[in-house]
Amino acid sequence: MTFRPLLRSALLAGALACAAPAMANDSSAELAAGGLVLTRTAAVAMRSEDLYISPTAVRVRYVFENTSGKDVTLRVAFPMPDIGGDGFFMGDVSIPVDDPANILGFSTKVDGKPVKAQVEQKAFAGGVDRTGWLVANRIPLAVHQDAATKAMEALPPAKLKEAQALGLYDEDQGPIWVLKTTYHWSQTFPAGKPIVVEHAYTPSVGATVATSVGSAYGAETEAKYCVDPGMVAAVKRAGGEDGAFIEKWIDYVLVTGGNWSEPIGDFRLVVDKGAPRNLVSFCADGVKKIGPTQFEVRRKNWRPEKDLQILLLERREP
Repeated sequence: MTFRPLLRSALLAGALACAAPAMANDSSAELAAGGLVLTRTAAVAMRSEDLYISPTAVRVRYVFENTSGKDVTLRVAFPMPDIGGDGFFMGDVSIPVDDPANILGFSTKVDGKPVKAQVEQKAFAGGVDRTGWLVANRIPLAVHQDAATKAMEALPPAKLKEAQALGLYDEDQGPIWVLKTTYHWSQTFPAGKPIVVEHAYTPSVGATVATSVGSAYGAETEAKYCVDPGMVAAVKRAGGEDGAFIEKWIDYVLVTGGNWSEPIGDFRLVVDKGAPRNLVSFCADGVKKIGPTQFEVRRKNWRPEKDLQILLLERREP
């Protein structure tokens, strides 16, 4: 069975320029990533998902069970967020790992053993796959790295003009194709036998130098992240928008969990704000504080209908 990368780019550089506070020129956008993806199947159920999210690490532990009565082999995928495109500026986007094919440092294990995943990378311009052109002209596909810019600028004038006509290059911006990267592997799910799949990566964390929470223009941010009055009051007591906090954002794609045969049997989310002095907010019912920095959400027989957006206010050192 072939996979399809259902996770699409959540690069919010343009959107955040409108939604973020006035200091957006001093901000970076986050790239939303999430969990495992495969084509819809009636054979495999996700019995549990244990998800941990912090500013420095995302870890997920799944238990899957094949309920079909016979062994099933499926292609499982982890799509990286799309990067690049017209209007993409590296200084505005948080890319945590300097790896042309693995910008989040993704790794995975099955029943405790590391999985060697395959990597598929494709470059698109104007919705057209231009990977072949770039490869033929020895242009690195990693649009966000200097090597791609240098290789493009080293092309003969006629080739550079062709790249511009194909929508791959802009004189002011440099390379502007969209890079789509997907990690994938073939996984056998034995009949009736649970298997444990774990993956980990470094999240892309957007940030800005101050916060709009508690300010005259903070209503949109407060609504987006379900900020409660207590958090607003805490920000105002600390000095409000005058630089007491650095505002950070982490996005996580949850809806891909709906591709399995049944709702997630037992879902657990832990959000870690990193330090007791920090503040955190996200939209969820039944949030329970379980430690000085950690907050837990649990669900039974749950099928996620929307993705997770986390607001983290990191207090500046005195």
